[in-house]
Amino acid sequence: MSQEIFDYVIVGAGSAGCVLADRLSEDGRSSVLVLEYGGSDRSLWIQMPTALSIPMNMERYDWRYYTEPEPHLNNRRLHTPRGKVLGGSSSVNGMVYVRGNAQDFERWQGEGATGWSYADVLPYFRRAERRAEGADAYRGAQGKLATRRGLLVNPLHPVWLKAGQQAGYPLSADMNGHQQEGVALMDMTVGEGRRCSAANAYLRPAMRRANLAVRTHTLATRILFSGRRAAGVRYERGGSLHDAHARREVIVCAGSINSPQLLKLSGIGAAAELAEHGIACVADLPGVGENLQDHLEFYFQVASLQPVTLYSQMSALRRALIGARWLLRKDGLGASNHFETGGFIRSRAGVPYPNIQFHFLPLAVSYDGSSLANEHGFQAHVGPMRSQSRGWVRLRSAEARDKPRIFFNYMSQPQDWEEMRACVRLTREIFAQQAFDPYRGREIQPGAEVQSDEQIDAFVRRKVESAYHPSCTCRMGSPQDRRAVVDPEARVIGIDALRVVDSSIMPSITTGNLNAPTIMLAEKAADHIRGVPLLERSSAPYYTAPEWQSRQR
Repeated sequence: MSQEIFDYVIVGAGSAGCVLADRLSEDGRSSVLVLEYGGSDRSLWIQMPTALSIPMNMERYDWRYYTEPEPHLNNRRLHTPRGKVLGGSSSVNGMVYVRGNAQDFERWQGEGATGWSYADVLPYFRRAERRAEGADAYRGAQGKLATRRGLLVNPLHPVWLKAGQQAGYPLSADMNGHQQEGVALMDMTVGEGRRCSAANAYLRPAMRRANLAVRTHTLATRILFSGRRAAGVRYERGGSLHDAHARREVIVCAGSINSPQLLKLSGIGAAAELAEHGIACVADLPGVGENLQDHLEFYFQVASLQPVTLYSQMSALRRALIGARWLLRKDGLGASNHFETGGFIRSRAGVPYPNIQFHFLPLAVSYDGSSLANEHGFQAHVGPMRSQSRGWVRLRSAEARDKPRIFFNYMSQPQDWEEMRACVRLTREIFAQQAFDPYRGREIQPGAEVQSDEQIDAFVRRKVESAYHPSCTCRMGSPQDRRAVVDPEARVIGIDALRVVDSSIMPSITTGNLNAPTIMLAEKAADHIRGVPLLERSSAPYYTAPEWQSRQR
């Protein structure tokens, strides 16, 4: 068995792992090893933004995880795509850049993540970002992660914004700035026409350094210990086992499904579950794999009376021309994810900040590309942001190659149903506004006949899908909290020299897509790991609707 020694061993080259690989090796002295089960991200399907639905459905790039039967969704087993490639899920996601609401991080602080308030995290969002439109008190322009607004060439995007305002919602100048609430332009992680994954932004430039090694097609099978100190990682590559030892730390960045699995395989988790699989318990942490959270969404689809949607670009010839233009010039429709407008609203009075998200798309299609309407249409992806349902990730066996069991327990709480019904009715109201009069045809989905609570509930059980934001399975909190897995510096509680840094350590899910906050987590964790002073806290204020207690809008 081969053995090597590095200062840091990182498991997973996803959004967080790529950031840490860069930050921990940038001194030129600290030796860093990154272990990634997937392979190269050098693929047209990954790099071309408009092709976003393709890699998430390719076994080469996706772990092909499915949930256990979900009892509140007609026992459906939902696909849970996770990136199996350099860049992880940032190489297969929709490239939507949403930081979350400022009050999410105030909530984290209250949940035991001391030092993760909005004032603490905003400087790290700014450090990460290279915004095409420039910097301000909220946005960064000198970072590594390229963001930009959409192309906005489709005439339906301004229609969506106008309809939202006609329905009584504010127009936000920047949903990632002072005010998230309202309808707004959206940002995407695209730079110079290409997907700006964490691999493109952080890892690839860092790979030029002699002190960084990246091993692909390697499966971490367990963490090695010397007493209660993490000493390294055992991994399988090319049919043989290897040990990589860490002088300083082992950092698990394998994501909300694979991070709890690796911890449990290594003896960190609920003692009873470990015993079921014959795994010796190193640390009895019952929170490992629990607290699983996600966003659900459905597609509210409307036929278009005018042929202005992206349906006109769906023929094989048109798509080939889009691809050819992108290959030659890195511009045109191929350079957009087409989620260029959207919004955040509150479902009712008494909700202090937005709990419903919209992505508007000038096409009637499923997000994963599996179905396409046979006519011109447009849609809003819509779903609640802070579900009360909680699930888990548990071992199927003690074998690292056996996929873990994943159960979200979707829609298990009454509040989730109330919010989903509000999603249907409030979206229908926006599409009914005057701005859409020249374009609005029949309601394709849910269908105009779906009106009562019972009809909406039946539609949701059949059609709701994951927004692909699994999180919170190794939650951050106080070391005195038995539900917590890592402390506020991402150190695994009760174990030395071991951290988890990825979306699994979020105490609770954020309001919006998860890639941006995951990268922020890693940027801040890098400073904790290096022991350098944290960035100065921000004094930038954030918006709260002045009459939120008595008004929905």
